[in-house]
Amino acid sequence: MTEDRRPAALVLVDGSVFEGEWIGAIPPRGIAAGEVVFNTAQCGYQEILTDPSYAGQIITFTYPHIGNYGTNHDDAESPSSFCRGVVVRELARRPSNWRNEQGLDAYLLDNGIPGISGIDTRRLTRVIRDHGAMVGAFGPVDADGASLDQLAAAAAAEPGTDGIDLVATVTTPAPYRVGNGPLRVVAYDFGMKTAIGEQLANFATVDVVPASTPAADVLARRPDGVFLSNGPGDPRMVEHAPAAIAELLGKVPVFGICLGHQLLSTAVGGTIVKLPFGHHGANHPVRDETTGKVEITSQNHNFAVDAASLAGKARVTHVNLNDGVCEGIEVVGAPAFSVQHHPEASPGPHDSRYLFDRFERLMTEHDAGGDR
Repeated sequence: MTEDRRPAALVLVDGSVFEGEWIGAIPPRGIAAGEVVFNTAQCGYQEILTDPSYAGQIITFTYPHIGNYGTNHDDAESPSSFCRGVVVRELARRPSNWRNEQGLDAYLLDNGIPGISGIDTRRLTRVIRDHGAMVGAFGPVDADGASLDQLAAAAAAEPGTDGIDLVATVTTPAPYRVGNGPLRVVAYDFGMKTAIGEQLANFATVDVVPASTPAADVLARRPDGVFLSNGPGDPRMVEHAPAAIAELLGKVPVFGICLGHQLLSTAVGGTIVKLPFGHHGANHPVRDETTGKVEITSQNHNFAVDAASLAGKARVTHVNLNDGVCEGIEVVGAPAFSVQHHPEASPGPHDSRYLFDRFERLMTEHDAGGDR
């Protein structure tokens, strides 16, 4: 343990204890708690930390060295971070990259993100893989910090992400506009990443609206298409969204990503299941069933769509080759499709960015048919 670091510990709700040292900001009462998940990406830690989809979660990086290239103002995916904390094996002390503006430790402090380093992240990952994502709590455990019993109690009291509407904590409070393209897109902000808006802005003027916006208000903007964004937590708790999406189907082309995919599936009668430890990383193989091509994708979700529940309502278009999870659908009888993974990447490979082109073509063809 380094001399200038406070000793700290992470305690999982099953009683597992991981010793390390404190990094980043000190949260209220000196303890950070949330659902502990692991991410297998080797880079892109700043984008991951600022992805609103991680609201309510403590992010464990499986790659051993984090912070090697520092941080900068261009790579944030939202104005602030919504995650509960970060767990790393080793935090880089001397970042080296021409784009670096601030080391990760200072970035964590400035953005109010608590963290713990020196953790045996291989062991932690094995625990989560064997027993599923679970809640935990961490904090300093020196003379002025919490005891292991206090951390265990905080973990036991943490509700996790099931049964909570986390979208309400991350969505924009008011509409705003991105881009100035020829097509018009209304984007539901369930926790939308900056990179998604940038991809849509390549061909559209994008009006981003709060998650609770009624369908009538969306249609009043006379969009060429509607986009359903990514977002955090349990899709079953975003109770207003499926009904609004159902009103839009058949009237305007719809494209959804991640949580947007789950909500579109729910709108047509599909059901949602929680995965044991979710998909979090930038290396998940997905097959596009419409072309037979395999893409390496970026993913971040703990819930998924039950493919069997979509029979007769939507066609499965993409499948995760690791575990067979439904990764994409096309709605029967309506110009609407969605994917579970992140075609904008950021971080991750760009194999799936063609899906934005597919959305652009769908809007153009729909408009040409005189349906708008």
